[in-house]
Amino acid sequence: QVQLVEPGGGPVQAGDSLRLYCAASGRTSSHYAMGWSRRAPGKERALVAAISWSGDSTDYADSVKGRFTNSRDNAKNTVSLQMNSLKPADTANYYCAAGSVFRATRAYEYDYWGQGTQVTVSA
Repeated sequence: QVQLVEPGGGPVQAGDSLRLYCAASGRTSSHYAMGWSRRAPGKERALVAAISWSGDSTDYADSVKGRFTNSRDNAKNTVSLQMNSLKPADTANYYCAAGSVFRATRAYEYDYWGQGTQVTVSA
């Protein structure tokens, strides 16, 4: 079992930057692909960023490409999502996820999910 906790989040203004963190505990191993998904009001949860267990490969949804950066520190069992140039459309509950594969670009490939943290971007 892997437990994921995402501290951070909160209200920000459009154009602001925010960094989300995810701390993994339990049966932790650097051999987990990590990802971030989000659920906006009235919409389904969507994967927006993914990083391979080595950290060498990253993937992003088109809606965040160029603005969000996913990184990881395997020594500390943490993953972070740097979000720049935030827009009201980025308002959502953000979830950290871990998958027992090298690289996971689909939500179904993830085995563990955090409880989520709310990000609200006002115009």
